[in-house]
Parts: sequence; structure tokens; C-alpha cells
Amino acid sequence: MTALFFENFAPGHFGRYGPRRVTREEIIAFASEYDPQPMHLDDHAANASMLKGMSGSGWHLSSLMMRMMYDGFIKDTASLGSPGVDEMRWMSPLRPGDDLLLDVEVIEARVSKSRPETGIVTFKCYVRNGHGQMLSEMVSPIIVKRRDADAATSAAGSNG
Repeated sequence: MTALFFENFAPGHFGRYGPRRVTREEIIAFASEYDPQPMHLDDHAANASMLKGMSGSGWHLSSLMMRMMYDGFIKDTASLGSPGVDEMRWMSPLRPGDDLLLDVEVIEARVSKSRPETGIVTFKCYVRNGHGQMLSEMVSPIIVKRRDADAATSAAGSNG
């Protein structure tokens, strides 16, 4: 059931999601399939790397972040998709046993000029581990249907 529309996303802190524990096995499984660099697959290579130990791929962390966003609020949102990611940063390695916490902030919410039945909500998301260490941050807009999209479309049509 869709419960969140554009009007539900005011600028400011939106929510905190997690914790989500990351296992060594899933780090290796993801890396084996999508990012088979040695520091994600092999303890010896990982210890010899600049990361000084087994670490998950940044792409794995990004995928986990997306899953936490989906489970946390996107599944209940009238989301129409995203035009992309404006910024993605990986600041510290994802480690086996990390408990991830995701903080979500709305940094902008504006009605679309070209499609007034929608709005564009820009989120800044931060992932920390259980020790409070910042692992990643992302800035990404999502296109969200307005609550009364039919009225918004009609009003725009009568104005021009």
C-alpha cells in the first residue's frame, strides 16, 4: 500500500534504518559475482592491501544501502524511479560483522516543472557501522508522485 507521497518529504532528517549485519560469506559471495578483486575474496591479499583486512566492495555497500532504503521507506512510497545518483562516496571499508545503520535526510523537495503531478525529492543518505564510523554517503534524487496528481495535472493544464 502506498502511504508516502511527495508531500510527506519535508527537508530535514527523515529516518534511521537498521541495524543490518554483514557477514564474511555475503562479502565473498557478492565479490565473487560482481567485484572479484583480491581484497574482497582472500584474507592474505586483503591483509596485504591498503585496507589491511577483508573488506566488502563499495558496490556491495551501495547495494545494501539501496536495500535498506527500499525496506525502510521506498516500498511504501509512490516512487516513479530515480534519474541517477548525484554523489556516492565510500569513506571507510565495509568489514565482516559490521552492523550497518542508515540515516536518511531530505535535502530538497520540489515540484517538477515539466511534470507537475510529480515532485523530485533529493536524499542524502549516510551509512555508519555499529561503532559510529562513517562508511558511505550518497546524494540521490527520487521522482515521487504527488498525493493529488490528477488535480496537479489539471491545474497545470488550465494555466497554460
